[in-house]
Amino acid sequence: MVDGVVGTGAGTGGEPVSSDSLRTFGAVVQGLREHAGLSREEFGELVRFSKHTVASVELGRRMPDPAFVERAEEALGNTGALRRAAGHLARQPGLAAWFRQWARLEQAAITLYTYECRLIPGLLQTEAYARQLFVDQLPPLSDEQIEAQWTARAERQRLLRERPNTAFGFILEEQLFLRRTGGAEVTRELVDHVLGIARQRNIEIQVMPLVRESHAGLHGPMQLLETPENKWFAYTEAPESGQLISDAKVVSVLQRRYARMRAQALTLDDSVSLLQRMRGAL
Repeated sequence: MVDGVVGTGAGTGGEPVSSDSLRTFGAVVQGLREHAGLSREEFGELVRFSKHTVASVELGRRMPDPAFVERAEEALGNTGALRRAAGHLARQPGLAAWFRQWARLEQAAITLYTYECRLIPGLLQTEAYARQLFVDQLPPLSDEQIEAQWTARAERQRLLRERPNTAFGFILEEQLFLRRTGGAEVTRELVDHVLGIARQRNIEIQVMPLVRESHAGLHGPMQLLETPENKWFAYTEAPESGQLISDAKVVSVLQRRYARMRAQALTLDDSVSLLQRMRGAL
């Protein structure tokens, strides 16, 4: 399991494919919103989420963030109905149990930093690259499991499109592109995709060069996240497990490591130049 996606069935942390409870919750939100005479955009302003996020929740496509539930309650009469209904929501298909809380925090984050040395992070993956990772998993996955995992990953990637005010930062090891996972054509598409994402104003992508005598990231991958309330969390992952970190002292250490890596990696412009040269060599 990598990047919060389950590689086996429900018995090891997999999720039910059915989204009936999500659709039911969304219908309740929509009904209460319309009863209050609010458009999705107006309601989104009240709960401080985009109208696109409101639509995704109402259509049962997205697990609501806890902050969404609480703000929706306040905006729609504070009856307690949404809080009670949220407690019965089915888990997100394809996401591991230990990753769910982090995934919910991601949806409202105002800052999200990622360092990765094993594989291209899920938020940046193309479908072909992700499917190659799923095919390579052991024990082997069924076609249905692979589809569920790609659906979950594609849903997470909406963050990059729907949260233009969130600051995203990625530090990626050069070796991740040199490995050519899936072959040259998959890698060409991947590099083009990453270069396209790097053009977004709120997204910074830096490459850590293959030769780096001093490296602050040798303890492994990490993610850092800032909530709208300016509280920071961290997340680290190992095979079949993950750790959400809220201890301020530990988070501070990881923030310092990430800051050092930003200084050690190539600049934004140099990272783009390197990726362009790698693309030309494929």
